[in-house]
Amino acid sequence: MNSCIPKLAMISNQRTAALLSGRGEIVWLCWPAFDSDACFAMLIGSDDNGVWSLAPKHAYSTKRSYMPDTMTLESVYDVRFGGTVAVADFMPMSGARSSLVRIVRGTAGAAKMQMRFAPRFDYGNTRPLFEQGKGGEWTAVSGPHRLTLRTSVSLKLEDGALLAEWRVSKGDCASFVLEYSRSYGESTPEAFDQFAAKAETEEGWRNWIGQSIYRGPYQEAVNRSLLTLKSLTDMESGGFVAAPSSSLPEKVGGVRNWDYRYCWLRDTTFSLLGLVHCGLHEDAKVWLQWLSRCLQGDPKELKVVYGISGRREHSEWTADWLSGYENSRPVHFGNKASSQLQLDTFGEVMDALLRARRHHLYPIQDKSGQGLEVPLLRHLETVWDQPDRGLWEMRSGNRQFTQSKVMAWVAFDRGVRAAEQFGIDGPVDRWRRVRDKIHKTVCSQGFNRGLNSFTQSFNNKLMDASLLLLPLVGFLPIDDPRIVGTVKMVEKRLLRNGLLLRYNSAKVDDGFPAGEGAFLACNFWLVEVYVLQGRHEEARVHFEKLLKLRNDLGLLSEEYDHKHGLIGNMPQAFSHIGLINAALSLQAGTSIRHKDLNS
Repeated sequence: MNSCIPKLAMISNQRTAALLSGRGEIVWLCWPAFDSDACFAMLIGSDDNGVWSLAPKHAYSTKRSYMPDTMTLESVYDVRFGGTVAVADFMPMSGARSSLVRIVRGTAGAAKMQMRFAPRFDYGNTRPLFEQGKGGEWTAVSGPHRLTLRTSVSLKLEDGALLAEWRVSKGDCASFVLEYSRSYGESTPEAFDQFAAKAETEEGWRNWIGQSIYRGPYQEAVNRSLLTLKSLTDMESGGFVAAPSSSLPEKVGGVRNWDYRYCWLRDTTFSLLGLVHCGLHEDAKVWLQWLSRCLQGDPKELKVVYGISGRREHSEWTADWLSGYENSRPVHFGNKASSQLQLDTFGEVMDALLRARRHHLYPIQDKSGQGLEVPLLRHLETVWDQPDRGLWEMRSGNRQFTQSKVMAWVAFDRGVRAAEQFGIDGPVDRWRRVRDKIHKTVCSQGFNRGLNSFTQSFNNKLMDASLLLLPLVGFLPIDDPRIVGTVKMVEKRLLRNGLLLRYNSAKVDDGFPAGEGAFLACNFWLVEVYVLQGRHEEARVHFEKLLKLRNDLGLLSEEYDHKHGLIGNMPQAFSHIGLINAALSLQAGTSIRHKDLNS
């Protein structure tokens, strides 16, 4: 299929999300949940793996936008030598039902429209059985899954797909309502008023984003990023996925293809700050409650990655029948990074719990620390000096990553602060000693005097953009010569065409062939560092450069490649979180992560 990551749109009901191409095709949809099997998987395969197309039959141009402050997508098709047709796509959020609605309206002249509905269950591997009901509705059934499609347009079944072709004139309206249900134990869902559902859903989105208190110069970008994060959040569990997609490549045609339909614990502080500083305290509270449930039990068994419900097991496997996005193979489902030791996770969690206390959002009733912080630090004392896989989840083996050790320092530092400020009951003097030992170790082994810079791992000369986090988490002051030197060296070694790589994959052995795009979250960290250094104009210029990388709908993927544009899973929560926090830092005149810690 033609390259479409930069043109992807997302609609969501906060249980799952559908991705649409720039041609009006639904090319990815996992149902009923974000991490369920996909029933439309053309995005990482071909149209034989499931697609739902809906567009004019003849040549057209397209203009797309979200309805203001909502996740309703409107695509306006201007047909050459014909009319103008508007298609609204959305997923209703009311009740327990899970559905997707497409409404077609003629707005000028006349045009022929065509539709092809070809679901394929089990990630594009299984054709369903189609049957037409007495009420005219069509069902597509495979195993436990049933899709019910209702429309006033005449459909015909041909070669495993429902087809339609009809003429739309000004004032005409047709709709397609698709609903998921189990194939057993439930009757075929009854029809509902799709127009009332549209109005109700859009009102819900507007009411939610209306709670944001951000009124800075980048309000449109921040609001769209907040809506994107909300769309990636499960309304029942409160967890949010890193992205709704799987195996969109970090290098087109390459092997760096991962499943991001899961929740990473390290996202806690990054997301918490953005939500709190935008006034969305209830959402922050729900996220922290999800986090606290995952932290229950023995910290030795702590995972890095969890399912949207908190499920722990999601073994990684490959789907050989899928050709991959532009032949980017293998196609992965599940994510084995979950079982890696990633020490930075402990620091992010402890940082988030301290900030939760400060903002009166602590997620459990027992505030003594015995339920969360104390057990985490007790375990971390035994493992902080071990090599790990690091923030970037290296698959080439464990190393003594500098940022991992710094985040272990953060964990003990936040434990000490929690004891001093909130009286949690723990061995504070021992925590101080461990904290100081880690700090000394990092400064002696993670700093290269010849480069005047911290390095990616102990006793080497490689650079890593995660080192930008050192001043943001308070490891050293922003004007410390070692931090000044590190920022300069990161800029010198990792800036390519004005954008920052997370590391140089041609020099770093991460277990895969070299080559990937600029990592967008790291570029937003650079904005925060510039602000903290007082380089406000450089921060603004770099931030606005990043805003221009968004697609026409304001969405960002994980990375940016100068040949292919946006690449990697899309839309990416980590990138949008970075955007929000950078915008807040620009408004505040300092890094909000740094300010929030020291205020």
